[in-house]
Amino acid sequence: MAATVGAETLPAVAVPVDQAKNAYWVHLDSLDHPGWGEVAARQLDAGLLSVGFTCSQGRHDSGRGTGVSQSSPIRSRPTVRQHDDKRHPAERQAPPMTSALSSLGVSTPVLAAPMAGGPSTSALVIAAAGAGGLGFLAGGYKDVEALAEEIDQVRSSGVLFGVNLFAPNPLPVDPAEFRRYARTIAPEGQAHGVDLLAVGTVEDDDHWSDKIELLLSRPVPVVSFTFAVPDPAVITSLRAAGTLVIQTVTSPSEALLAAEAGADMLVVQAPAAGGHSGTFTPQRTPADIPLPRLLGEVRRNVSLPLIAAGGLATPTDVVQSMRAGATAAMVGTVLLLADESGASLPHRAALTGPADRGTVVTRAFTGRPARALRNRFTDRYTDLAPLGYPALHHLTSPMRRAAIAAQDPERINLWAGTGHRHATAEPAARILRTLVSRL
Repeated sequence: MAATVGAETLPAVAVPVDQAKNAYWVHLDSLDHPGWGEVAARQLDAGLLSVGFTCSQGRHDSGRGTGVSQSSPIRSRPTVRQHDDKRHPAERQAPPMTSALSSLGVSTPVLAAPMAGGPSTSALVIAAAGAGGLGFLAGGYKDVEALAEEIDQVRSSGVLFGVNLFAPNPLPVDPAEFRRYARTIAPEGQAHGVDLLAVGTVEDDDHWSDKIELLLSRPVPVVSFTFAVPDPAVITSLRAAGTLVIQTVTSPSEALLAAEAGADMLVVQAPAAGGHSGTFTPQRTPADIPLPRLLGEVRRNVSLPLIAAGGLATPTDVVQSMRAGATAAMVGTVLLLADESGASLPHRAALTGPADRGTVVTRAFTGRPARALRNRFTDRYTDLAPLGYPALHHLTSPMRRAAIAAQDPERINLWAGTGHRHATAEPAARILRTLVSRL
């Protein structure tokens, strides 16, 4: 949708960040879009417009009331002309480089992770932005209509936000193993009147093409990917539409693949993270590497900005991740009890129960490794579950829905990271501000 600033219409390449403040994001590769230069230049010079820029090599800048020299090479940061600077251009020095996130308007370097399946809500994303951070809508397990509705809800609030998608990385299940596992877990479904033997094998891509089309036709400020690196053409198209692209990685080799594909930033996810591991090779459970060490290993291989993730639950955790080279931290489990979280009642109860269940990496629910609180299902079936994503996700889904309705925590995926005992029931903004209190 075209934006109007100062009675003039901006081209669609300008992505709203905060329309109430006339703040937009535009990819430098789009500056030759018809009409952009004329309209934007007038509004920038009048001080009515704030714009963040990204170029093909991941450089970023922002400003209000500044003109942008399109003659600058794309490989370098854009030249910023300060109107009150009377020096000759050759004598001027550009302001120091800011990170991509700060250029977007992020002032609190702790982000709300996408948590598919219910915990991530529009309210949680809006609350994260209200705390000066950035929240992600979880596009996984939604059809394109549901995702579009959530995007519209958050966009209407005028805040910065991101959208996360599961990039296709199928792990087809062996048909015989699927039938064996269905028979094995059938009694768990029967406990709530669900016939798991009637569930067929579903190998889908989570509406991938439809979601990419949505994000290209109605661009959002940030898009992140998990499970695999998309085709570089997808990343190029998103960036040309003005979107900052972030890729989840779990190893230095994955980081190299993401960098080569054109990602702007990386989420470096340690094995302590709750929910699914973002590993590109789900056939193997990721090695148990502490997050600071993993950040160091990735930093030695790529120069992209890094976002730390996995097991972060205290201010000390955040400080350590920053010292290890992260630009920002991303948290999920510590937000599960937040007022704005969509976590189910049995999930919340399990997190706050008197006994510490501990966590386990299991493929019992979905067929690919994910960290969850231990319960009856993980204890019985972790060692029996075959590989097979998304087939096992679809197999166990009706059982899990019935268990949630029955307030039964023993047959649902209680995704949680190792820092789950630090989750607190309070507003998300307060949680995020506490996490940055020692920076």
